[in-house]
This record gives sequence, structure tokens and C-alpha cells, in this order.
Amino acid sequence: MAKHVAVLMGGWSSERQVSLWSGAACTAVLREAGYQVTPIDVGRDVATRLAELKPDVAFIALHGEGGEDGTIQGLLEVMAIPYTHSGVLASALSMDKQAAKKIVQAAGLAVAEGKLVARKEAARAHVLPRPYVLKPNDGGSSVGVHIVREDMEHPPQELWRDDYPHGDMLLAERFIPGMELTCAVMGDVALGVIEIVQGAAFYDYEAKYAPGGSTHVYPARIKPNVYQSIQKMTLTAHTALGCRGVTRVDFRYDDRPNGTGEIVFLELNTVPGMTATSLVPELAAHAGHPFPELLRWMVEDASCGRRKSERHLGSVEVFPRS
Repeated sequence: MAKHVAVLMGGWSSERQVSLWSGAACTAVLREAGYQVTPIDVGRDVATRLAELKPDVAFIALHGEGGEDGTIQGLLEVMAIPYTHSGVLASALSMDKQAAKKIVQAAGLAVAEGKLVARKEAARAHVLPRPYVLKPNDGGSSVGVHIVREDMEHPPQELWRDDYPHGDMLLAERFIPGMELTCAVMGDVALGVIEIVQGAAFYDYEAKYAPGGSTHVYPARIKPNVYQSIQKMTLTAHTALGCRGVTRVDFRYDDRPNGTGEIVFLELNTVPGMTATSLVPELAAHAGHPFPELLRWMVEDASCGRRKSERHLGSVEVFPRS
């Protein structure tokens, strides 16, 4: 009898729409793969829904608050429902960008200098020398991210809004010029590296999800030693944060002729997007795992107690560069 998979999607975060896209794509593909699938648009009654359905596996397609921050993972642990992606602690740590930066920095990765600031403080005056980046400390999908350019006399004035939807604490970071690169982990293997070329000033929400908003170059147009460094740093971050299953790590690489050559960790995504334009399905496909196989692997990898107890940084495994 086919496993019954509950695809958890939607939710109440600012990334609800992206989650619905991810969930719909995963639902369709898992059904085609032969699983019994029930999509759940997650609300505050999700525990009741799950108790009624009694699924064999919960496939997490939730992004942001309530789905990527350890909350749903904790509920699934209590209900003893095997689930995909990382466990409670790794999810919570990775969602807190400042906390995640401290952990990966201790593991040897370079991070962008910055600090946590109150939203109204950031609205009142520049909190760092320009150019710099302001972003929610616990958000994703580039929602609420601002690039404060050198020619901007004032910080973004929308930060004053009473109905500002992205929280009262922001992360201010030095802007890192150069290339946007991303790499993924599947199990304990670092996949390839994609270079993201966008028409916008940075890889914003529209560039991520609108058709033609960005171009993904695989393999990234970087030297082999840089490529391998990105892969090793990706697996280091994944392991240091105690992640499981599939994750994606984003970097900036200052490749300018007179640049620093630095590779800087930006963030780790414990529940990366699974839409038609998403990066992880593309990276997995290049590694020989088409979308149906990737999702099947994730379902079969699902479990409770998904906190890593063993960390083997000395023997990193990477997918070879094409």
C-alpha cells in the first residue's frame, strides 16, 4: 500500500504564496510517483487535521514563520509523524539569520559584518556606512529586503509604516559586491554550484519567482578551486547548524578585477523553494536526480528525531563539477 503523504503548505507567513506554489508542485509530482497525497493549507487547526488524517509522512513545503522556524517540526515530533527537512533546533537556528551567522562563522566561514537593529532606528538614520543591506532577521524569499545604495540620502521610508509586515527587528549588513552563488545539500552530499544572474539590483522576490526574472548559470562561471570551496562551505554550514535532508546555502563572491576575492556566507535555507523556477530541483537534476526522484528521496528520508548527533567535517562529499 502506498505511503500517505500530507503536504504541508500555505501557512500564515509573508511567504505564504511561495509556499502554495511549492506545495502544489510537490503534490502533483508525488501523486504521479504513486504516493497517496493530501495537501493541507496549514492553519491554526493543523494538529487536528493531522490527527484526523494520520499520514505516514509530513512533507514540509512551508516557508517562513510557523513552517521553517522549528514550530511545525516541534508539533510533528510531539505527534510522532515522520517529516522531511531539518529538525527543531536546526530549523530554529537557521531561521534566525544572526544566530546562524555566528554558528557558521565559528565553523570557519566568512560572514557579512552587520548588526541587529530596531526597525524605527533603521528608518531614522543610516545604521551602517552605505551601501548596506536591511532585511528581516527571520524571513526568506527576499521578502522585505532593501539595498541601501550610496546615493540614498535617507533609509527606506516604508520602515515607518504602522502596518509594516516584516517584524520590528532587522538585520543590517555590509553590502557584498560581486556574484550571487548558491549550492545545495542532499543528504550528506554537496551538489553543484549555480550562478544567479538577475536583471534587478539583487536577487529579489520578483527575480526569484517571476518567469525571466533571473538566469541560472550551471555550472557557475568560477574557477574550479572556488567552485570546490563553495561546495565545502555549503556542507560545513549544513553540518554546523545540524541540518538534515535537503538545504540550500547562498553566498556572495567578490569576483571583480580589483575585488577582494572573498566568499561570504549569506544564509542557509532549511526548506528551500520547490517551484518551477526553484534552484534545488535544478541542482538535483544536474546531479542525476530528476524532480520526482528528489521528492521520492525526501519522503523516504523522512523521520522523527531529526537532530544530527554526528558531524563529519573532515570527509566532505561533493558532487563533481561538470
